[in-house]
Amino acid sequence: MSERIGIVGTGRMGANMARRLKDVGYTIAALYDVQPESARAAAADTGGEVTQLLPRVTELSDVIITVVPDDAAMYAIFREDQLLSNAGGKLFVNCATVTPSVHVDVERMAASAGAQSLEACMASSITQARNGTLYLMIGGKRETFDRARPLLEKMSASLKYIGEAGSAAQVKALVNMVMNINTAGLAEGLGLGSALGLDLAMLRDVFSQTGANSRVLETDGEDMQNRDHDVYFSAEHAAKDSGIALSLARDADLRLPLSEATYEQYELMKRLGLGGLDKSGVSELTFPGRHPQHATAHA
Repeated sequence: MSERIGIVGTGRMGANMARRLKDVGYTIAALYDVQPESARAAAADTGGEVTQLLPRVTELSDVIITVVPDDAAMYAIFREDQLLSNAGGKLFVNCATVTPSVHVDVERMAASAGAQSLEACMASSITQARNGTLYLMIGGKRETFDRARPLLEKMSASLKYIGEAGSAAQVKALVNMVMNINTAGLAEGLGLGSALGLDLAMLRDVFSQTGANSRVLETDGEDMQNRDHDVYFSAEHAAKDSGIALSLARDADLRLPLSEATYEQYELMKRLGLGGLDKSGVSELTFPGRHPQHATAHA
């Protein structure tokens, strides 16, 4: 536990990962977020210096965990004069869902600076980050994974090494693509059930005992019925991740009509100002009487 940890991105996931690592004995040395109040809130629980200078995070830390929203943010923090300033010997563990090629670029950039980089793609949510029970998919050099493994094991209940840089991000994109399709499909099933006047608690129970069952039914079904869309995984992120998968499909010369339709549903949520809802909020587009304006917006 002697390694000092820096956290870049102290939103719901990053802050709770910091709290978990503090609990198990790691020193949280530095916290950075583009919204300083977020970093200060996390520091109140974890200690560590709150800074708006990315080179300072690297200076204070042995391992830097990054949790940023998109490709542009990843490139921005890894510019030569930012996190990679005087980064020799440092280890970067990058948890964001971004385009796989970005992880390849970051690994190359880190190596040029004498550092190591690993992607640790998460297939879990806020509660698992806090409890150290994440499901992590790892991409990067095997020796880098071996170095990071003790830390990663404290963050996760299940840890899977996928392969070289970019490979874990490919798998994560497929995970989220299928999850988003399942979510949109469940919203349509429950929405039609509502329109038919069926008892939705009964319908969800029938779904759970048949081929309509899914993990999404367990996590999102009741929320869709009750319009409880507190954010665990936002519609904006669902749109981004389905977009990443579609980009991979285009590169492979494949057309994925279900993923395309799902992507359009989440993009529609953004256009309607619903992108900040949880992904379960896609049901706002399918239940009768909830957002009738969506038909006009879609047209």
